[in-house]
Amino acid sequence: MKSKNILSLVVIFAALAIISSQSLAKDSQIDKKVNDLIAKMTLEEKVGQMAQYTIHGANDIELENQIKPLVKKGGVGSFLGLAGKNTPELRNELQKIAVEQSRLGIPLILGYDVIHGYRTMFPIPLAQSCSWNLDLAQKAAAIAAKEASAAGQDWTFAPMIDIARDPRWGRIAEGFGEDPYLCSLFAAAKVKGFQGDDLKDPSSLAACLKHFAAYGAVQAGREYHTVDISKRTLWETYLPPFKAGVDAGALTLMTAFNEINGIPASGDPYLLNDILRDQWGFEGFVVSDYNSVFQMISHGYAEDAGDSAVKGVTAGCEMFMESKASIEALPQQVKDGKLSEKVIDEAVRRILKIKYRIGLFENPYVDTTLADKVTLTKENIAVARQLARESFVLLKNDGLLPLKKNKIKTIGIIGPLANNKDDMMGTWAGSGDPNDAVTILDGIKQQIAPGTQVLYAKGCDVDSDSTKGFAKAIKVAVVSDVVIMVIGESAELNGEAHSRSNINLPGVQRRLVELVKATGTPIAVVLITGRPLTISWLEENVPAILVAWHPGIQAGPAVADTLFGDFNPSGKLTVTFPRTLGQVPIFYNHKNTGRPANKKDRYTSKYIDVHWTPLYPFGYGLSYTKFDYSNLKLNKKKIKIGDSLIVTADITNTGDVAGEEIVQLYLQDLFASVTRPVRELKGFTKLKLNPGQTKTVSFVITKERLSFYNDKMKYLVEPGDFKVWVAPDSVSGLEGKFTVTAN
Repeated sequence: MKSKNILSLVVIFAALAIISSQSLAKDSQIDKKVNDLIAKMTLEEKVGQMAQYTIHGANDIELENQIKPLVKKGGVGSFLGLAGKNTPELRNELQKIAVEQSRLGIPLILGYDVIHGYRTMFPIPLAQSCSWNLDLAQKAAAIAAKEASAAGQDWTFAPMIDIARDPRWGRIAEGFGEDPYLCSLFAAAKVKGFQGDDLKDPSSLAACLKHFAAYGAVQAGREYHTVDISKRTLWETYLPPFKAGVDAGALTLMTAFNEINGIPASGDPYLLNDILRDQWGFEGFVVSDYNSVFQMISHGYAEDAGDSAVKGVTAGCEMFMESKASIEALPQQVKDGKLSEKVIDEAVRRILKIKYRIGLFENPYVDTTLADKVTLTKENIAVARQLARESFVLLKNDGLLPLKKNKIKTIGIIGPLANNKDDMMGTWAGSGDPNDAVTILDGIKQQIAPGTQVLYAKGCDVDSDSTKGFAKAIKVAVVSDVVIMVIGESAELNGEAHSRSNINLPGVQRRLVELVKATGTPIAVVLITGRPLTISWLEENVPAILVAWHPGIQAGPAVADTLFGDFNPSGKLTVTFPRTLGQVPIFYNHKNTGRPANKKDRYTSKYIDVHWTPLYPFGYGLSYTKFDYSNLKLNKKKIKIGDSLIVTADITNTGDVAGEEIVQLYLQDLFASVTRPVRELKGFTKLKLNPGQTKTVSFVITKERLSFYNDKMKYLVEPGDFKVWVAPDSVSGLEGKFTVTAN
């Protein structure tokens, strides 16, 4: 038996050696081709490869007189924003000029913001993270890549993996929440989904991790603002998702608009060279965000276009997105001796290697008949519906939900987002068409029992002071057995350049809910939003709240499935809901103070006008059933540094219906050379349990789970005492203790 095992290992290692040697040979071949190409290029052609320009909205005159001639002379390496009905044809036309008419035949790489779908629009990324379903999120990315690549795209500016803890920031909708561990897992899943197993597969897209780095920490939640954080916070909170994305094989990164501690990210050698390349070994290329290289002048970091260009490329930014003045200044900087051409060569080398790796030199064109065959397929739509359902979080339920179809004679649907297609799409809707979306009103109509009457009233607009529609809404509520109020934010209130100074329900929506409540008809609120909102009044006054985020094209069917109990909600929050704006920023894995909050002691860390705790904590979410946690066990009470610990617990469905529970593992290092958070998520699993069924969950706590950056910024495990929780959220659960000892 042993000899067979040894023989098997020999065969495995031999196979791995062959694969490794083949990979090295391919890399060597690419290196040779790239070096040969660079040797033939003029300085202007090299700089052209570093240029990315927007093509979105270009008319025929601009295409003929500006864009096509620029491609022909090798003055551009990439375009972004190519969209429209004839995208594949235009892509091929431009690519033909680049490959067959330019002097060196270097293909273009086309980029697009494929954030949460291309044509099949899935829930926004923040919503997807609330599913805690990495496999499903990866599948959605793969579908988006398949649709986008068939339409002529090579490269997506996603995933956005900025940790966001301030809901005023509009781009919180575009990321995966406040926790670095969970965001890291989604970063890797999305990279794998977009890029697939074979980079040359025509159905894949090159991924781009953004925004490097700490963009989610902009002061006051204000877009494009300054970031000033400690080195420890940078490494512990904001860098882990990028490291996970790099380890997953992401081909590109995008710099951030912000500065960090005085240095704009697009010109920060510590970020782009020291960390990304020297420490992490990243071999792809870095693209700036839109005009951010040139904007280093506005930051007060660069003197002029030439200075910004030198600082950008020297720091490690290889491709300049729309920083045209900076690009145009580069050749003269080399000629004036302010920049070595070798720096340009290295930037171009990285760009060309990626073009080779994704197969652009071998197959620069796309099949113009393919898009119709792979877009909006039944499978794609089914995944959109499932991901939407799993992303919903049931925040409150006093027994009103699920609605019993056969017992409702009249159902009232009220709210500005009930019969709305556009806003179901969410921010960054890519090439999505609102006509593909199913409204929540229509979704409910499709699933009601025969004979049930559906009445609808808009009530008001999302962000308006007009109350003209109130009277009709009240009439609907009075004659209904139950009211579904679909309220919240429009898509345009979220995303880039859409920070909000308050996060209340916009306009007069709360007044509308108050008046409907006064009729006495039970209300279930479906909250459409791209960020946490301050909804304490709703929590206190309505019996049921389901946050559906911006759920994508299958909004209606997914919401109806959930309201009527055909799907049992299982989502859990990945971002904290504050009680009031004054609590922001608020997040679960904060530090303790010397005087932790204590309601009995006035002189502790809290507010005098509101409770210090969140309205809804990270990890929180209800179900139509109940889950009991019991029998926490640790296989050891003491472990040595480097050893592992196994934690188990029993989870029982004590309700009457089947359901899924996201079981979470948290740790706290009780004392260390630097203070540690009160809790840190270190694992989770999603269990499906039938009524009365019990399953045992098991978590392995490894050295990696216990490691942190010590007082010398070394990543290690220190001896000491730890708490561990197996929990349904970040503030409760079964608690245990163990000790780590020195070797």
